[in-house]
Amino acid sequence: MKSISIRIYGRVQGVGFRYHTQQIAREHNISGMVKNMIDGSVYIEASGTEQDINHFLGWCHNGPRWAYVEQVEVNDIADKGHLGFTISR
Repeated sequence: MKSISIRIYGRVQGVGFRYHTQQIAREHNISGMVKNMIDGSVYIEASGTEQDINHFLGWCHNGPRWAYVEQVEVNDIADKGHLGFTISR
């Protein structure tokens, strides 16, 4: 299992980014969470197989069609034990 944090910058709030992130995560058997940050970015914690994480990350670099991703920061983290994939407020 691989666990990462992802911070995505650009036009990523108000465009369905969290909802679509949850859908893609579920398709790729990723557990974790996604939330909007006060600075306008989106923060994600994701755990899964290396292959599933890589596919998920590929999607994160584009996001849903209404989004405009300018920058993606990825860091390895300890597994937080998330069950499923949730949207946090």
